[in-house]
Amino acid sequence: MSSIKQFQVTFDCAEPERVARFWCEVLGYVVSPPKGFATWEEFDRSRPPEDQGSWWACTDPTGVGPRLFFQRVPKGKTVKNRVHLDVRVGTGLVGEERLATLEAECARLVELGAVRVRLLYDGTDSCICMQDIEGNEFCLD
Repeated sequence: MSSIKQFQVTFDCAEPERVARFWCEVLGYVVSPPKGFATWEEFDRSRPPEDQGSWWACTDPTGVGPRLFFQRVPKGKTVKNRVHLDVRVGTGLVGEERLATLEAECARLVELGAVRVRLLYDGTDSCICMQDIEGNEFCLD
């Protein structure tokens, strides 16, 4: 049995382009159109009108992180995510230095439309729980 080498993370959302562009800003990813198309706009024009704007994707320009795929769904989010992303901005840091790093990134993401939910801090380790622009939970870790 071979091991899986690649995977993508898929987000159900109301506005795929808007959510994709938010996550590009969070992670330093870039918009990556489908193969054979120069842009997502060109791809959208090739689709029937009812399907335009239904999908969007972005990738890690270094090729290390997973592809993020965003698909429009008819219903909004109603309960807590069962899976969420941990955005690792404080790796290797502890105490006040870690907390300051997380707080600075939190402030940047709030300016992009994210919502701060709560801080978990025990004096050494810390994590900030947040929501993206459509309410999907994630953590600054």
